[in-house]
Amino acid sequence: MHISSIRCSSIPFHFIICRRLRSFKRWMRSQRIDFSNALELIEEDDGISVRALCDLKEGDLVATIPKSSCLTIKTSVANEMIEEAGLDGSLGLSVALMYEKSLGCDSVWDGYLQLLPERESVPLVWSLEEVDSFLLGTELHKIVKEDRTLLYEDWKECILPLIESGPLKLNPNSFGVEQYFAAKTLVTSRSFEIDDYHGYGMVPLADLFNHKTGAENVHITSIASNSELGYDSDSDNDNDNECNNIDNEEPSSEDLGTGSSDHILSHLQPSTNSSNAIAGLDSLDANGVDSSLAAANDPMVLEMIVVKEVKEGDEDCAIKINEYKVQDNKLSSQIGKSLNHYDVAVAHLKVFNTYGLMGNAALLHRYGFTELDNPFDIVNIDLNLVEQWIMSSFSNRYFRSRLSLWRRLGCTGCISQSYEYFEISSDGEPQLDLLVLLYIIFLPDEAYQKLSNITISFVENVNKSINILLSTKNSRTSLPETPEKAKVLLLTERVRAALVSLADSRENFYGSNSLKDDMKALSRCCRMQEKKLYHSLVLRVSERMILKKLRSYASQRGKGKNREMKLEG
Repeated sequence: MHISSIRCSSIPFHFIICRRLRSFKRWMRSQRIDFSNALELIEEDDGISVRALCDLKEGDLVATIPKSSCLTIKTSVANEMIEEAGLDGSLGLSVALMYEKSLGCDSVWDGYLQLLPERESVPLVWSLEEVDSFLLGTELHKIVKEDRTLLYEDWKECILPLIESGPLKLNPNSFGVEQYFAAKTLVTSRSFEIDDYHGYGMVPLADLFNHKTGAENVHITSIASNSELGYDSDSDNDNDNECNNIDNEEPSSEDLGTGSSDHILSHLQPSTNSSNAIAGLDSLDANGVDSSLAAANDPMVLEMIVVKEVKEGDEDCAIKINEYKVQDNKLSSQIGKSLNHYDVAVAHLKVFNTYGLMGNAALLHRYGFTELDNPFDIVNIDLNLVEQWIMSSFSNRYFRSRLSLWRRLGCTGCISQSYEYFEISSDGEPQLDLLVLLYIIFLPDEAYQKLSNITISFVENVNKSINILLSTKNSRTSLPETPEKAKVLLLTERVRAALVSLADSRENFYGSNSLKDDMKALSRCCRMQEKKLYHSLVLRVSERMILKKLRSYASQRGKGKNREMKLEG
């Protein structure tokens, strides 16, 4: 045993990966996973890459993946134990993954699992020192710590009892809290929603494609859900959404306060070419049957189809994963998701999949990487921070009365668990509800009393609340027709000054290093050798640039306002 380990350690990592790749390809053949010979799996510096060796046309079927080859709660050997324990969603899938990994070469998925990293390098599994050092001030700093606490509670309440008294005599070394955290990172970053019966699962081959925000090139489709074939899907209807980023406002404990811009959005865009033969498919059927024809329209098979032409010379391409199900003879679409951080290329041209429209906080949180100049970045300003700033100049009673009026007008911040916050978009534009609150704070007493005496019924949207506000100010003022015009009217001198002060207060969260310091550190950082530091700096810089744009937004809007529209609080 000792000699063997010494020999293994002397083998270059490159050869270990090549061996695992060969094993994975053999495993795919055994599971009847077919992929086009136009695709090539290769090793690159940061993982496994998929390259396209020729142009791909829209409608080309480039891979088929039997659902039986996907690792799900239903297909795992631990299925009975997991379901008897009442575990589902990402928690149940994490237990299934841990169990299959504990079986080693006895697992049906051994050839696939050997290709996976032990864990994804996401902040959840960073040391506390790294979290406090790298993420200080960012949207993730507090959330990651909360995640660790919540996941430890999950392990203690749901997994520890299985170790102590479960029917399968689990090995504590394979089901400890560290192993659970590691499995959770893989499930969160790689799993897809397969269908109603299987729920979420690990989909081999499909998780070897890279991400580019807002771009899409390929769908993975399922002709029909298994429930239509007579399976009972009731038990899986309650799957939590941690696996797929379609969770109601990106993540419960994973909620980054990023609003809809940080969620994978549902694209109701069924492919019209799902029956096309696989482009250049290697026939892997042992009986000599053309597997490309056998897979077509098979409800038990996931199909990977090109929906945007890929050819040399294209600058941006991407891949999206969709799940199509036939219900009442109509196609409905649900996003499947979670492709991992790997590259795809046509010759020297990279082709990308997409997780959806996600900012860097969400990308780093779930997948362990960021994107420079991400147009979907945001920064949050907590209501508590706004309250602290206001109460530095006004009494608590004053603030509470103005806040009450704001809520009566139907306004609210974004909600995440026990937090309420306001979003600042990537261009530095503040959430409209924040402008309304600041406007109300600075209303003269006479205008405030006038509004307070009005019987205000339920206000449907913030635009109507703005009309109510402005109607008491100046009868000659034209009421805004659009949110953009409303913002111009709300940006009084005092509101603009408040925005600048709030930006400064939020900036203080990042510590003593300036934005310039962070930018210099980022320019010196090696992405490959210092991944954690690099992606943390990208997040810090992107957030601080947004705060800089917020200050500019407040200043420029003040200078450019039409004098006739200007309303001073």
